[in-house]
Amino acid sequence: MESPAHEMAQLFEQLGLASDEASIVEFINTHGHLHTGLALSEAPFWTLSQAAFLREAIQADADWAEVVDRLNASLHAARDAGGDPV
Repeated sequence: MESPAHEMAQLFEQLGLASDEASIVEFINTHGHLHTGLALSEAPFWTLSQAAFLREAIQADADWAEVVDRLNASLHAARDAGGDPV
């Protein structure tokens, strides 16, 4: 059985953040400076509930895990690249 795939906009909605493409790009450009050793859920800009959701999505390998991994990669890569994260 195939897990449903979520898009980045759906993840941002789930996190209670603006989910249009411009807002996602702005969020990643603003917060995309995470150091390599910092786990996504440990970033200082998340609320406790957002951090818990991100942590649980990865730990449980939930259907959100793939898009959370993409966000993680975008926030870590944006530090050096500045490319289109969406």
